[in-house]
Amino acid sequence: MADVFVSYARADKARVAPLVAALEAKGWSVWWDPEITPGQEFDDQIDAEISAAKAVLVVWTPVSVASRWVRGEAREAAERGILVPVRFEQAKLPMDVRAIHTTDLDDWREDSSHPAVQECLRALTAMIARTDAVKALKEAADTPASKSKNDSARFSVCVLPFNNMSGDPEQEYFSDGITEDIITDLSKVSALAVTSSNTAFRYKGQHADISKVVRELKVTHVLEGSVRKAGGRVRINAQLIDGASDNHVWAERYDRDASDIFAIQDEISQAIVKALKLRLLPEEKKAIERRGTNSADAHDLYLMARQLYITNQEDEHASKAIVRTCARATDIDPRYAQAWALMASGYRSLRELGMETDDGMAAADKALALDPNLAEAHAVKGCILQMRGDMQGAVAEAGIALKLDPESYEANRTAARLNYIQHRFEDAVRLYEKAVALMETDVNSAMMLVSTYRALGDTAGMRRAAEVALRRADAFLAHDQSNAGVIAYSANALGALGEAERAKARMNRALLIDPDNWNMRYNFACAIFAYLNDKEATLEMVKTLLEKATQPSLEYLKADPDLELLHDDPRYQAMVASAEARLSATKGETAQTGEKT
Repeated sequence: MADVFVSYARADKARVAPLVAALEAKGWSVWWDPEITPGQEFDDQIDAEISAAKAVLVVWTPVSVASRWVRGEAREAAERGILVPVRFEQAKLPMDVRAIHTTDLDDWREDSSHPAVQECLRALTAMIARTDAVKALKEAADTPASKSKNDSARFSVCVLPFNNMSGDPEQEYFSDGITEDIITDLSKVSALAVTSSNTAFRYKGQHADISKVVRELKVTHVLEGSVRKAGGRVRINAQLIDGASDNHVWAERYDRDASDIFAIQDEISQAIVKALKLRLLPEEKKAIERRGTNSADAHDLYLMARQLYITNQEDEHASKAIVRTCARATDIDPRYAQAWALMASGYRSLRELGMETDDGMAAADKALALDPNLAEAHAVKGCILQMRGDMQGAVAEAGIALKLDPESYEANRTAARLNYIQHRFEDAVRLYEKAVALMETDVNSAMMLVSTYRALGDTAGMRRAAEVALRRADAFLAHDQSNAGVIAYSANALGALGEAERAKARMNRALLIDPDNWNMRYNFACAIFAYLNDKEATLEMVKTLLEKATQPSLEYLKADPDLELLHDDPRYQAMVASAEARLSATKGETAQTGEKT
């Protein structure tokens, strides 16, 4: 089976041959002009070769665009996320692959050093490397040596969410942050199995029955505690409970300056290891003590911003607050890579929402310069590259993020989003399911899971995801009833569950609270069409959206399967054409202004 499958129209063979030579000069095997023996099933061989290929190069020309074979092969490659398209003669691309970055080769003159060809070769290199990495990870996962340490660990612990005793709900982020930090620290101890933060946070806000937790999670121990932060001081109570006897194995109270928070967390982790008589390896001790920053103030700001990111994704006000808060954190500690990566996420959201801001690439690159192995930084860089139109680069960065940390929420969510855009719905479902499992408060991924299951025609999966999304949205709205974005998610979930009247009531409420929220209106357009079956209302909403759409949001809208059945409507096509003309004119004006200055 070949490294690269080349899809093209037979009439273009002479034009494609020099391109194939350039690929073979890189040392890649290429499947492009096979001799089909008499009686051989051509379709079966095509399917086998595409399925085995590490990348698919589609050559678009006015002839190949009209070929149902080439269009079908391109669609198959796009669904697998291995499509690298090139174009000649400004051929008009099929609608279902227009969102994927395409390289124009009209001027290459069969010179493999031409910048456009080099761009294509780089994209293929990244795609082949990503496919190899995914294969290697799958093979590693299938080997006996890859069994989780949970299979052999003698002790297992669930760290319940520490109670916020500050008397101020605004301090919830701090107690949650401490809980997650302790879970992360204990997870570095090879002799100890630790329940995931998402599973642990299901017990948040409940009076936990320890014996029930032990029984439900099959753990040997439970760590519970409380946090009080006020006046520059922090008081933490923590106790480790033996699940079999319900007795305290260890308990301690810490009353320190807030600046000592890292030392307290280290002491808790090491006290638990000592109480269980476990051996802490030198490298594990170093890993526990290694943090993104030594500044408690910078860390506190980061926790604030991260809470905003998780609960208010794609919201203008929250994104601005994330950027401001992370900017303060990096002023305190310029080497805080996690804060730079989170700042990049805020900037990316603002740019995609049409704000005149940096797109976040500078902050992402800063994070990677400080910590090249930070999965979250690679993930946000992937989002920014996708927004810039470089889907191959985006996929490569997401692949790196997942390889570095398969349990990273940001990495799974980014990879899911990219697969969704490329209509690789089965992979998107798997990754969104993982993101939802990793972050209990994430409503956005739960709603994306609803759309993805719908695209697959899985009604049961769609309803199950909608129930999760609605439950999470309602839990959030119990604390903040004015969050229009979350109201929008809940309305969509109700629509997916067939509760049309309740969905419409929530839509009307959200529109009164925040009538200019573009992202919210976009979600309503999807809900109205996909779940409420009102085409005319959808077109009216889409018209409003396209009048203000940015280039990234336009490309996302065109690729969204929730709106796919609108594509053949002449009114929709005219709206899209008008938006494209507006953005093209704006781009031209910007270029002219740049030339004059």
